Amino acid sequence: MNAAAEFVDDNVRAGRGANVAVIDGVTGATLTYAQVLALVNRAGNALRDLGVGRGERVMLLLPDGAPFIAGFFGAIKIGSVALPVNTLLKPHDYEYLLNDSNARVLIVHESLAGSIDPIRDRVKDLKHVVVVGSGRPSDLRFDDWCAGASEDLDAVEMDRDDQAFWLYSSGTTGFPKGAMHLQHDMRCTADWVGRGVFGISERDRTFSVAKLFFAYGLGNALYFPFSVGASTILYPAKPEPETCFKIIERHRPTIFYAVPTAYAAMLSAAERSDRTYDLSSLRVCSSAGEPLPAALYERWKARFGVEIVDGIGSTEALHTFISNRPGRARPGSSGELVHGYDARIVDGDGRDVPQGEIGDLLIKGDSICAGYWNQPEKTAATIVGDWIRTGDKYSRDADGYFWYHGRSDDMLKSGGQWVSPAEVEAALVAHDAVLECGVVGREDAAGLVKPLAFVVLKTGRTASPELADELKQFVKTRIAVYKCPRWIAFAGELPKTATGKIQRYKLRELAAER
Repeated sequence: MNAAAEFVDDNVRAGRGANVAVIDGVTGATLTYAQVLALVNRAGNALRDLGVGRGERVMLLLPDGAPFIAGFFGAIKIGSVALPVNTLLKPHDYEYLLNDSNARVLIVHESLAGSIDPIRDRVKDLKHVVVVGSGRPSDLRFDDWCAGASEDLDAVEMDRDDQAFWLYSSGTTGFPKGAMHLQHDMRCTADWVGRGVFGISERDRTFSVAKLFFAYGLGNALYFPFSVGASTILYPAKPEPETCFKIIERHRPTIFYAVPTAYAAMLSAAERSDRTYDLSSLRVCSSAGEPLPAALYERWKARFGVEIVDGIGSTEALHTFISNRPGRARPGSSGELVHGYDARIVDGDGRDVPQGEIGDLLIKGDSICAGYWNQPEKTAATIVGDWIRTGDKYSRDADGYFWYHGRSDDMLKSGGQWVSPAEVEAALVAHDAVLECGVVGREDAAGLVKPLAFVVLKTGRTASPELADELKQFVKTRIAVYKCPRWIAFAGELPKTATGKIQRYKLRELAAER
């Protein structure tokens, strides 16, 4: 097989060449599947003309748009490895990624080229830089580079277990790890999640807040819709709440993918506004990346009339492996096991824990990466046989729903009992003054660990000792008293990864300084 042929060529072979594949969220311009195929083939031939061979890496530092799609599938089609990377990093991060991956070619947007210029002399294997827009005189210009290449390209025949693309972990601690994904991985998650969970079809339009360089966004906005000949709405810039509303109202997506932080921001904007937002085109909303508090689910559904289907996935597993289902979502839970995956919840000795008890979540499924590039020790520590350690604490109830209790290194033991940061955060977010929060442990005067909550308030609310006391009392009415935050620290914002996940290790550093 060749993944590029399956997700691009097969749409044209199936008679969907005239279907709209891509909608530009800014201009409204469209590309059909026939036009996407031509662009992918030109990019693949242009890469081959640069001497890029089978298994060699092509790095993509690009906002969402047609050049990303062309570079991603063009590289895979000729048997090389596509390598999308985070557009929010710093020059030293790109130096590490280019040297770690041994990338031969970099395709970069002109708005991001400034992050590459300072480190070019320190990158050992990079031979060619292709710029979307204008760059140095020595760079290739993407449009000219592609324009001279043929629109005809036969896909290199690959084994289903050959590498297709890598995705680097977000690197919340230490250096990012390159998760190596295989030719068949996208097909697995497209079938199991795209169709199996969301029921995506040719009639759908998707819009994702998460960008294409994220595992979550790559499925949402590219290979899920391409797996069935649907349309994807791509927006290259940061999707602010008002922008998201405008795109939904203008382009009428049927499936909207976001993270809880984005849903909270959109709700807050809507609650401050005196206008009515039309989200009637949406048949389902998806959430992942961090736990979705039940209160946020209820507020969103009450205001907009559409439920949020929450789930959990990972870069290593490529997409979602546990998810709620439309029509039977259980607020506050991560949902049920996705078809195609197996799960175990184990104790510190690797034994399965009884139903309802908290343990470490292990997942098995055919979309799990082959390992981390150049990091055998971390691969061995994470992937054990067919199982991957997710690093998440979970319990499973009698109905088969999974309940998140924090990261394995986030759980707190207060008064001899486990405290889940996620549970405390969900209780705090239910208060009408709280926009978002993050809970970590901090030692008290006796050296005992107690919960500390960093709280970001909604616009118009003012931090005060009285409000801090009010929040503590509010939480005590919702969860066990021993789980209540001992301290409330008001903050302007929370440190997060580019995917919107709270960086708890930074919160722990802040807590230690207090």
